[in-house]
Amino acid sequence: MPRGGRLLGLAVLVAPILLAGCSSDPPPADPLVTTGASAGTADDARAKLAALAAAAEDRHMVASYTLAAAGRPNRTVIVTHATDHTWRVDIPGGALGGTADVSVAQTADGIFQCALPSVQRSDPPTCVRVADPNGRLAAAIDPRVQHPFTDWRRVLTDRQAPLDISTSRPLPGAQGTCFSVESTSASLNSPLDVGIYCYDPQGTLTGARLAFGTLTLAGTPGAPPPTISLPGPVVTGEPLRMAAPPTPASPTTSPGSNQ
Repeated sequence: MPRGGRLLGLAVLVAPILLAGCSSDPPPADPLVTTGASAGTADDARAKLAALAAAAEDRHMVASYTLAAAGRPNRTVIVTHATDHTWRVDIPGGALGGTADVSVAQTADGIFQCALPSVQRSDPPTCVRVADPNGRLAAAIDPRVQHPFTDWRRVLTDRQAPLDISTSRPLPGAQGTCFSVESTSASLNSPLDVGIYCYDPQGTLTGARLAFGTLTLAGTPGAPPPTISLPGPVVTGEPLRMAAPPTPASPTTSPGSNQ
């Protein structure tokens, strides 16, 4: 074949290859990269958690929870939600740096902190009114353990709350579905503690890993009473604080005294 003919044939073969390399079509999608799936999954998790938290608000029961916290022995927290929507949470080691037992309770008259008899406190139980119904406790007297069973449930039902919610691996010993709850706000006043919250299909909190420790449902919840009763009479006085009392100063010997 003449040289000119061979060059023409080569150009015919190469042209389609060059055109394919210059195509404007995008490359095939990476199968490891998702588009829009994360947002949909997050919305589903948020909707499911909101529904379970709403069911929890209508859950009336008496339940025991194991509270595990670093550097402390496990404690048993008793939660009572009565049929008239009054509630009470008994918290061993919930005040005075872990040396005093307390109960936080709400009735139609307000929220009360009750000092319970304990190893370090042999006085009979007494209660002090610390807030209006559905009010907020001052941080200095707030053990926080009662919140996952009370007001934080309302935050979890609020689809506008500044939270990022996704499903999570189950906590050890917790039944149902667990959710990771993170804050999307830079505010220091978060409406709840971020962490892991677990609920069964009936709306029972079965586990929670939060700043103050890990709660795990112990056994099957029992039937609720018609209303809660405070563990002691209401008195005028100061509630127990969360901080440990100051250590008494050691007696000192004056320079002129005899040894």
